[in-house]
Amino acid sequence: MATLILPGEWIKNWEKSGKHEFVQLCKDLTEKTDHGSEVRDIQAALYELCWQVVQGNLKLDLATSVLGEMMELRDDMPSILADVFSILDLETSALEEKIKREHYTSLVGACLFFVPEVILKERLDPETLESLGLIKQAHQFNQKIVKIKTKLFYKQQKFNLLREENEGYAKLITELGQDLSGSITSHLVLESIKSLIGCFNLDPNRVLDIILEVYESRSDQDEFFLSLIKSYMCEPLTLCHILGFKFKFYQEPNEETPKSLYHIAAALLHHNLIELEDLYVHLMPVDATIVEEHKRDITEAKQIARKLVMVVLPSEKSEDKDKEKEKEEEKNDKPPDNQKLGLLEALLRIGDWHHAQSIMDQMPSFYATSHKAIALALCQLVHLTVDPLYRRSGLPKGAKGRVIHPLRNKRAPRPAENFEDLRRDTFSMMCYLGPHLSHDAILFAKIVRLGKGFMKEYQSENRPDGREKMETLLSCFLCIADQVLLPSLSLMECNACMSEEVWGLFKLFPYQHRYRLYGQWKNETYTSHPLLVKVKATTVERAKYIMKRLTKENVKQSGRQIGKLSHSNPTILFDYMLSQIQWYDNLIVPVVDSLKYLTSLNYDVLAYCIIEALANPEKEKMKHDDTTISSWLQSLASLCGAVFRKYPIELAGLLQYVTNQLKAGKSFDLLILKEVVQKMAGIEITDEMTSEQLEAMTGGEQLKAEGGYFGQIRNTKKSSQRLKDALLDHELALPLCLLMAQQRNGVVFLESGEKHLKLVGHLYDQCHDTLVQFGGFLASNLSTEDYIKRVPSIDILCNQFHTPHDAAFFLSRPMYAHQILSKYDELKKAEKGNRQQQKVHKYVAACETVMTPVHEAVMSLHPARVWDDIRPQFYATFWSLTMYDLAVPHSAYDREVNKLKVQIKAIEDNSEIPMNKKKKEKERCTALQEKLQEEEKKQLEHVQRVLHRLKLEKDNWLLASMQEKQSFQEFKVTKESTKNETITKFLQLCLFPRCIFSSIDAVYCARFVELVHQQKTPNFCTLLCYDRVFSAIIYTVASCTENESHRYGRFLCCMLETVTRWHSDRAIYEKECVNYPGFLTIFRATGFDGGNKADQLDYENFRHVVHKWHYMLTKASVHCLETGDYTHIRNILIVLTKILPCYPKVLNLGQALECRVHKICLEEKDKRPDLYALAMGYSGRLKSHKAHMVPENEFHHKEQPARSATPASQQNGPGSTGKPASGTSKTDEGTSEDGERGKDKAQGTTKPVNKANSAAAKVTTSNGNGALNSTKAVKERDDKEKSGKEKKEKKEKTAGSTPETKAESRREKLRDERPGKEERPAREGKEKTPKADREKVKAEEKSSKDDKAKAGNGEPAEPSRERDATKESKSKEKGERSAVTATIKSPIPRSESAESERDHKRRKLDSHSSPSHSSSVKDNSNEPKDSTSKHHANYNSVSRSKSRERETEKKESDGTQGRSKEKKEEKERKERKRDHLINEREPSLESKRRKDENGTNSSKNSKSESPSCDSPLSTEKEKTKRSKSSSKEKTDSVKPERTSSGGKKESRHDKEKSEKKEKRDSSGKEEKKQYP
Repeated sequence: MATLILPGEWIKNWEKSGKHEFVQLCKDLTEKTDHGSEVRDIQAALYELCWQVVQGNLKLDLATSVLGEMMELRDDMPSILADVFSILDLETSALEEKIKREHYTSLVGACLFFVPEVILKERLDPETLESLGLIKQAHQFNQKIVKIKTKLFYKQQKFNLLREENEGYAKLITELGQDLSGSITSHLVLESIKSLIGCFNLDPNRVLDIILEVYESRSDQDEFFLSLIKSYMCEPLTLCHILGFKFKFYQEPNEETPKSLYHIAAALLHHNLIELEDLYVHLMPVDATIVEEHKRDITEAKQIARKLVMVVLPSEKSEDKDKEKEKEEEKNDKPPDNQKLGLLEALLRIGDWHHAQSIMDQMPSFYATSHKAIALALCQLVHLTVDPLYRRSGLPKGAKGRVIHPLRNKRAPRPAENFEDLRRDTFSMMCYLGPHLSHDAILFAKIVRLGKGFMKEYQSENRPDGREKMETLLSCFLCIADQVLLPSLSLMECNACMSEEVWGLFKLFPYQHRYRLYGQWKNETYTSHPLLVKVKATTVERAKYIMKRLTKENVKQSGRQIGKLSHSNPTILFDYMLSQIQWYDNLIVPVVDSLKYLTSLNYDVLAYCIIEALANPEKEKMKHDDTTISSWLQSLASLCGAVFRKYPIELAGLLQYVTNQLKAGKSFDLLILKEVVQKMAGIEITDEMTSEQLEAMTGGEQLKAEGGYFGQIRNTKKSSQRLKDALLDHELALPLCLLMAQQRNGVVFLESGEKHLKLVGHLYDQCHDTLVQFGGFLASNLSTEDYIKRVPSIDILCNQFHTPHDAAFFLSRPMYAHQILSKYDELKKAEKGNRQQQKVHKYVAACETVMTPVHEAVMSLHPARVWDDIRPQFYATFWSLTMYDLAVPHSAYDREVNKLKVQIKAIEDNSEIPMNKKKKEKERCTALQEKLQEEEKKQLEHVQRVLHRLKLEKDNWLLASMQEKQSFQEFKVTKESTKNETITKFLQLCLFPRCIFSSIDAVYCARFVELVHQQKTPNFCTLLCYDRVFSAIIYTVASCTENESHRYGRFLCCMLETVTRWHSDRAIYEKECVNYPGFLTIFRATGFDGGNKADQLDYENFRHVVHKWHYMLTKASVHCLETGDYTHIRNILIVLTKILPCYPKVLNLGQALECRVHKICLEEKDKRPDLYALAMGYSGRLKSHKAHMVPENEFHHKEQPARSATPASQQNGPGSTGKPASGTSKTDEGTSEDGERGKDKAQGTTKPVNKANSAAAKVTTSNGNGALNSTKAVKERDDKEKSGKEKKEKKEKTAGSTPETKAESRREKLRDERPGKEERPAREGKEKTPKADREKVKAEEKSSKDDKAKAGNGEPAEPSRERDATKESKSKEKGERSAVTATIKSPIPRSESAESERDHKRRKLDSHSSPSHSSSVKDNSNEPKDSTSKHHANYNSVSRSKSRERETEKKESDGTQGRSKEKKEEKERKERKRDHLINEREPSLESKRRKDENGTNSSKNSKSESPSCDSPLSTEKEKTKRSKSSSKEKTDSVKPERTSSGGKKESRHDKEKSEKKEKRDSSGKEEKKQYP
């Protein structure tokens, strides 16, 4: 009772304010109209006041006065106060504190004035009454009570049996059953009933029972009977007991409670005539039974689901099904009579939601509404509440809507007039309804349409306060969708219309909300109710049945079945289908084709299911070997591409998923984006393109689509538009590009971790390819404004977003092209001029306007020193152009046009095609043909404009830095070094990064180099560029991924194609290379464009250079193949396969490769199958290509027999530099002195006589300029000849200056210098040493070695070898610092003795090769020149001194030969001068004649059978060497020489022949040893 507590302040300040507040409270409680509740509240207030008196907190007189005042408020107030005293009587009698009992007794005694004694005697305990003096003795009073009760309840009176008259009941029934339509009211009938009770002595309770019976039979007269019962009403509990007795009667077996009884019970509850709690206890079954039944239903449903999933035999399956049917029939025969549910239905029918909700709360979730009648009753109530709002906001235009009659019940829930009203009752009703809204499809549609109406208002609401309410309502609608709409859809059988209605609402939600709903639907909803559990199991079983029978042939029939199944339970169906696709990827095509009967909602659910499958954390995205991506992920990616292209599914969720994965540093899922872009936009990324496809890819968009891809991709316009819209609407275009660009390095440095190198490479390639593909899609599909708006400038991309430069330019390139064309169009419109020249000038002006800010922006990308060598304009031009700008693929256009013509002819000839279809196809082909021709014309004009622009720009590309450096550099060496730096920067910052970016870029790089050459760009050394590309491929190949290897191979192939074209024909070479600055070999201080003819590389020497390049490629390839490293071998095999059309061309190089590849095939057959497959593929193609190879002497002009050629793999590589060891054991001081002298001489700072020599030396300072060395020697020889002619004229005038004296003085001078020259090769290795000096030293070393071999003396000197190795390493380091690379050197055949050969083999066994070395490190193979120098270094000092004595004798005997040769040479010079004056314009004849005149090492050095070293030739030194030892030259030269003094010293000649024979034998042995 103590529900209302009086504040303590009222008691403390009773007289001031407390009394007044209490009286006011009691008055307020009295005025309340709720039946029964106001009495309880007044009782509580009075109890509180009396309790304060009992406690002693309030004075008795004060309380008594207030209680006296209270009596006036109500008539029954004394009875209420007596009830309070009765409670206090019980409480105080139990207390031990007597003072409180006394207070109580005093209070009751004081109240006797206004509480009648009769009432107190009824309510209070006899002992209390005795203490108050109301009765004399309590004991006697108790006895009297017992007697009275016995008389009343147990003693039968005649009244019950005889005094009741049946006529009275008959009259009562007549009164109650009369027609009530007139003026008869319940009050009149009640008066009649009272008269009948009095007249016929009727029992009032039986009268009430009869009233209820009549009401039950006349339940339509609610108003009358309810009013009558309310007037007749005795105690509510009595009425409840009578009703309970009626319900109990129907709880017997096979009895069914009538609906009319439920109705009157509901009506009485609704009008508060009885309490639900009082009636509920009389109803069956009890709540515990209901809960048990619900649990049992769920368990049975799960068992059924388990049986459906389990694999059982057909016989067992049929038996189980029969048993289940029997059980269901039994249940249907005897439906349980649940009186609680019957009452609930009746309450819902009359609109008493309050009491209905109370009953449903007592039961498990959705238990009540799982009974169809209750669900329909609740649906009807919802219809009534939403009808006005539906007609205003949800009813489609033109629809009338069914008329809903409102309930006559005024107490029913009020209809909703706006969306806010839905929160009052409707939403809670919907939540209790749950999945059983499926029983009323019309209400389902109404709710969905109301949701659509709300979303329109939600999207248009802008006020902050209104927005807040709308957010609350939105969350309510989302809850309804989650708990009601989707579960109900699952229970509807293939209702496609409802599915489309739901999509009409769902498409207005963001995809994040939708996917959340689908996730709940798929993972939680199906466990909430037994029906849904069964539905899920049935769906899975049906899905299995369909998928087992799905093939390409029955796609249509299976597709319809899938469609029907998907309308209700798409999540379950798709989940199973995706699990099958992950296992069996051959299902993808039929599954995609079968999905055409899906609704829009189902497509959206499919997108969610795919994303969920991709994000499954339990699945590994790598295979167990950790080297490849799992097949399930590849299958899902393929499915994504196919499904999203074919059907209109929203892409935002999938794209956001890929973006989030990239943000998290995971690149596996880029596979999905790659497939989606490929299928939807038709942009294919592959490095296996044919040359025709690659050519087509350099054209316009139409040509790319027709001839650039493997699959003929058509009808991508709509799908690519959808993809573009998704990217732009959700602002994902640029973030995806940037994340992919950053992730490339992330794959290697952040993501790799423990991953296998092969997998890391694959992920890097996937990331890169997807970036290229995605960037291509954006460039071709986004409008100019969209693209420019989204892609920031190049400096922001690189510096702020940390995008790699190649990717940044790749993204910016289309922007530049768009901007230039826009500006060009503006200029054309501004000035009307149709002349081609004017158009070109406008185009150039547009380019300058657009590209000038870019030139400034790129300055920040690299350190300032970079721009000393190349200008930003050149850098930006290289990166901003594409193949589309450089050349028109006419043959590709012609090829595609011819294909279309053939198609048109085939269509015309095909008589089976209907005429209308034939006409359409012809029109399509013709339109396509016209588009291609128009596109070709457009591209041709564009290329002409671009080439004109480049022609104007080229002079400024590399000029500025040269002019700056020229102002403070004295020697040409620095200019050559600057050229070298220019090429280095060009390769490092431009060529290499871009050539591995894409296949088109690989072709572009090769074409750009050729274009720069053709444009005669000043200070661009074409030869040097090609030489650097071909000479150092080991590092580049080793650092490539698999796909980059394909591109690098394609780049090398294109470079080789150009070189091969020049090599193939003298006319082509002279047309395209002679008089081009790129082929200058001597760089003069004045003039950058030409140079005289002597400075140019002639055709034959160019052929030698090309052979050297081929050799360098062979050496690098062999090295990579022999490392045993997976990456090296795989990459070089890919590169070799790509360059096969152009390399190898030389037979012995091809044989060397063939041996190594065959060895790989044998070694890798069982170890690494992928390498074995690559090697076998290349080996087969190499063998078929063998027929096109030529011997070396055909590839470049050689005079010696081919059989004496040393195998290519034994030659020194261009970077190996020979590395001769020191020939004499001199002191360190002498060595350094001679080394300095050698350096001075090499730099041209010594005597003016050695001018040509110094020029050659200057050339050697260049980095990688070795490709030009032999050519420079030829040009230096021309200078030397000129000086020779001047000396001859002097000789005629001046006596005594004969050729003999001149030769003698030169011989004397060189004899003095010889010791230093012998020491110099060991000191300098690669330090600018003229090649002739080194060759002379080697020749002398060979002579001494021959003598030593005869003497049989010579153990290797180990300390000497170590010292030599140290010197070599130092020279290597210095060479690298000065950027010196490969050059051309003539090989010197060995003359080996038996002992020296054994020594050579021992050293070979000791040698060790680094797995990845630069071109400056020695190759594993033993090179002749190296071995000769090493042999010599290994002998002791005694043998060295002996050899020096023999050399002195030899030189004296050679003197006569040298003098006679000088005479012959001077005579020939005169003849050559005369011929030169007659015919200056025959360079080829002149070149040949010079070679004939000089028939010594000068030209033969360039006609090397294989290149090896990097110092240039020096003609002066060669001549000196010849005059001293011409017989020695016969052993040193590659082929036998013609000499003027051939008949002299026959014994010496015989000795040389025998040495040659020995050399051939040893060469043969080496060949066998190197190429098993």
